[in-house]
Amino acid sequence: MKIVVAITGASGSIYAKVLLDKLKALNTFEAVGLIMSDNAKTVWQHELNNDSYKNYLFHIYEKNDFMAPFASGSAKYDLMIVCPCSMGTLGRVASGVSDDLLTRAADVMLKERRKLILVIRDTPYSLIHINNMKTVTEAGGIICPATPSFYSKPIDFEQLASTVIDRVLDLSGIEVKSYRWGNTK
Repeated sequence: MKIVVAITGASGSIYAKVLLDKLKALNTFEAVGLIMSDNAKTVWQHELNNDSYKNYLFHIYEKNDFMAPFASGSAKYDLMIVCPCSMGTLGRVASGVSDDLLTRAADVMLKERRKLILVIRDTPYSLIHINNMKTVTEAGGIICPATPSFYSKPIDFEQLASTVIDRVLDLSGIEVKSYRWGNTK
């Protein structure tokens, strides 16, 4: 499986960190490409007090690198996860605006009928946000709000963020061990 992970400047860097940690631990992918907006790097530093995104072995592509393999459908990337996804990014994806590598890759996923998951992180939603979510959904994307669950009784922020990321990985078709409702084992 070939995956693109995009991180925008929306609050919620903990979600991106947990996602990258889980992908690193699984280590079963043919390729993992990483795109980070400038704001994503700033927000990561502010929220997590580090720049540990540089420590992952995933190739980080510059936002204007249209030579990245996943800028074309012929590279056959299987999955793109935007986590966290800002409302601005959602709007550009919904409108088909491919003004940088992130939005171009999302456009490729939709046109090629491949899996695109947007982990939106904002509240409340305006009617514009809701309509953009509807448009992306109708185009074949999956909107997965960064809404944690509590029934697994998470004890720290990473476990709480994992409730969202495990759901994202489930939606991706990636097998992950996580709390399952009704499983008493």
